[in-house]
Amino acid sequence: MDSETLARRFDELRPHLMSVAFQVVGSMPDAEDVIQAVWLKVASSDTRAIANLAGWITTITTRTALDTLKARHRRRETLTGDDLPHEGETSGPDAEVLLAESVSRALLVVLERLSPAERVAFVMHDVFAMPFDEIGSILDRTAATSKKLASRARTKIHAAPAPASSQVAEHTKIVRAFLAASRGSDIPTLLELLAPDVIRTVDPILVAPGASTVIRGAAEVADETRQFTTRAKKAAVVLIDGEPGVVIAPSGRLLALMTISFNLNGQIRRIDITADRSYHDAATLTLPTDGGE
Repeated sequence: MDSETLARRFDELRPHLMSVAFQVVGSMPDAEDVIQAVWLKVASSDTRAIANLAGWITTITTRTALDTLKARHRRRETLTGDDLPHEGETSGPDAEVLLAESVSRALLVVLERLSPAERVAFVMHDVFAMPFDEIGSILDRTAATSKKLASRARTKIHAAPAPASSQVAEHTKIVRAFLAASRGSDIPTLLELLAPDVIRTVDPILVAPGASTVIRGAAEVADETRQFTTRAKKAAVVLIDGEPGVVIAPSGRLLALMTISFNLNGQIRRIDITADRSYHDAATLTLPTDGGE
């Protein structure tokens, strides 16, 4: 295959390769670096004997993404205060497009809790339908071990059934309704969902200097959501330690956790928003059983 044809084929595959890289590494800059490295390898290779070019390049992409993921885990990168995006900033527009088209924001956040091997096994099998023998060759594991890694990942990603699941399901619906109303500045709906004496707390790092970190009352909390519609659009519902809450995750990277509690009438009585990394790391994040975002 001549270089011009190879370049054209690579460009045709680029959206798929970018999706693979993004879901494995969870970062647009890292995914772009992966694709650049893959192209350099592909362009310098003799592809004449390759029967399945798309499969071959996908495998190279997955291996390169795995190496990147391992390196990042070794560095144990964390967001600092200076790294936190503020309201109105456009964080990773390309990543936002990929999130809309290929993977849920909540799933991408939960994937960060997996080991590199678990993440690759789950993403490549459950999302891209790659056979376990091919995944095993990428991970340098057997097909059976790769299957176990994917199974272990599913257990960590999906919430286990609990005795109070009916209440959790009902509260999850309320949290989804709250997030939807926040995105649309739907004040009447917010006032129905919030308890009259609701309290909202937030870490100072997440709001403008001098802004109140504690707000009380349904009208005040509902009105405040007008300032954060952009951030609400970059949020998703998850289970935090088994209870429905919200992750705020621009470009799929965890910025803050919003824990929510309810009164006996099923109204939201308290909202606590934290950017504390130690709390984030200690919390168990899983997807709601209904699978929605």
